[in-house]
Amino acid sequence: MTATATRDDARSPASEEANPAGARWSPVELLPPLLVLVLGLVLLRPGHGLWFDELFTAEVGRLPLGDILEAVVSGRGTADYLATVPPSYNAPYYVVAHAWLSLPGLGGDTSLRVLSLLGTAGGLALITRGVTRLAGHGTGVLAGLLLAASPLVLEQSVEARSYGLAVLATGAALLGLARWLQDPPRGLLLFGLAGAAMGLMHWYAVTALAAFVVAGVALRGRRAVPVVLTGALAVAPTAAMVLLNLLNGTGGRNAEHLAGTGGALPALAVHAWAGGWTPLLALTVGLAAVGAVRARGVRVVATAWAVVPLLLLVLAELVRPVYLPRYLLVGLLGVGVLAAAGTFALPRLARVPVAALVLACSLLTVAPMAERGPRERSDELVATLADLHRAGEPIVAADQRSAMGLDHYVRTLAPQLRPDVVLPPDDAPADADRVWLVRRLIDRVPEPTDDDEIMREAGLRMTDVHNFSASKTHLVLQLWEK
Repeated sequence: MTATATRDDARSPASEEANPAGARWSPVELLPPLLVLVLGLVLLRPGHGLWFDELFTAEVGRLPLGDILEAVVSGRGTADYLATVPPSYNAPYYVVAHAWLSLPGLGGDTSLRVLSLLGTAGGLALITRGVTRLAGHGTGVLAGLLLAASPLVLEQSVEARSYGLAVLATGAALLGLARWLQDPPRGLLLFGLAGAAMGLMHWYAVTALAAFVVAGVALRGRRAVPVVLTGALAVAPTAAMVLLNLLNGTGGRNAEHLAGTGGALPALAVHAWAGGWTPLLALTVGLAAVGAVRARGVRVVATAWAVVPLLLLVLAELVRPVYLPRYLLVGLLGVGVLAAAGTFALPRLARVPVAALVLACSLLTVAPMAERGPRERSDELVATLADLHRAGEPIVAADQRSAMGLDHYVRTLAPQLRPDVVLPPDDAPADADRVWLVRRLIDRVPEPTDDDEIMREAGLRMTDVHNFSASKTHLVLQLWEK
């Protein structure tokens, strides 16, 4: 009776995944991190300037640690023009950025983007290892390659934001779960520590942590109590961070950037994952469906990873809008893993051609990114100012975004301009004969401020305009003269 029950259990899909062979590490597993590093360096090569979100990272990260922590706890901005933008939900990332920038030779803007790229590469290496342990080298390496060539992953891998480190923590949590499935309680500590780091790097990542817990329960049943408890403890730091932001009044910050989808969030999310290209979207969804039904080894983990985060966000959307593609990045990693699992669930002769096809489609989707222009051109604007400005002429930032770029690049590129810089909430002076005004355009219209009225009443009129259009922020430099 016992032997028969054991054999029957060994034939079940859950048992196949709960007791995997655990493939040994192979150098081929380095292909995914190498691919994302190569593609990331191609994107970094033009050396475009930082845009607002990245500038925020650079400006907060360079501050003394005590100032960062005080701003986080109080909910106040780190500069007068950032009074409504304190370092809140990404607070732990700014502490990491501060430590990174404190290292000798790493104080520049590019180093912050490199930190994100290295985090992404490390995360993909860990995801490849975790999937390989569960399902073998073919599935693991293809999963890593598909993630490395994902338009959404690649775009965020070279931004000075927390997504690269969130991917790193997610990969470590997956590897911890895989180890625990193979040889409990081994891997449990890694799972807990990495799970906590996931939410601290980006709090939407707790949805992926929940997916890992669900997978553990589905595979181990009542024996998954340690994973459930560890997952609950891992969520606690993120919950405390959210609570702190609610108490200090910054809980709803940036909510205006989140969109409601009317229940279409999963479809929009997968569409964003595929870069909006229909062939890649169809392949990804089709292979993920195959993986959810037929894959061996990683089926339960990958299915939970792909489905649970989207389901949780659909439920959250009943309360308030939550959709922003990059916020969903960590959860969408599961879609790529499930598509890889589906590829290796196909008949043996079809696996290599289909794997080559889906990877080629991914690379074709990201290829145009190599030619993308700057996201913001505050650095070029400040360089132009350095050439045209005369000592004593006020340089006024009319809005928050203009102020961030002006403040940062005057500090790093043209410190001689600093005595003449005027940042919000200060207005343009009424007693100057020439004023340089930096402002943001929204739908080709300057963001409304009271500087125009002040200067017109002082007898100034606009005599010259320099446009600095970009994909994220459109800036103009105006010269006003009497």
